[in-house]
Amino acid sequence: MDKVRINSETILYPMPCSIVGTLVEKKPNYLAVAWFSMVNFKPLWIAIALNKVHYSNGGIKESGAFSVNIPSADMVVVTDYCGIVSGRKYDKSKEFETFYGESGDAPMIKECPYNIECRLINVVDLPSNELFIGEVLTVYSDERYLTEGVPDMKKVNPLVLSMPERSYLTLGGRVAAAWETGGRLVRK
Repeated sequence: MDKVRINSETILYPMPCSIVGTLVEKKPNYLAVAWFSMVNFKPLWIAIALNKVHYSNGGIKESGAFSVNIPSADMVVVTDYCGIVSGRKYDKSKEFETFYGESGDAPMIKECPYNIECRLINVVDLPSNELFIGEVLTVYSDERYLTEGVPDMKKVNPLVLSMPERSYLTLGGRVAAAWETGGRLVRK
């Protein structure tokens, strides 16, 4: 089978959805974000990429904190809403029950199955975006989303964004064990 050249926008394969929380002028604000990733293991750091025009950027810089909240598929309407309206005009915090963790600086969403509280470490200026790097302070989950103390993705049922399709998807089932399955190819 020959490879065909496709539009470069299709490199944006499905990405996990989150709702980022921060204080803007001392009030909670939330923004749907799919551009986030773990970027360091020890200490544990994650990064979120936000276009420079977003209302939340100033709040993250001012408060020095943000949260990454993982919504379940049943939260698709409110997640999409948080991505299509601006906190400059709408108080998106009215859609959620907000709680704060140990730092008290990063608003989090009680309805989300999984919440990550972060302290801002660095901001990297990119051509159209700002990359916010945060140290993970605390991770929260309701017990009902855990199996043996670990988040169970079947129970969480997170949303995944496919930008080329302009669609939200959910995860499929387990395929194989990570860091183990490839061991079959290791030559002795």
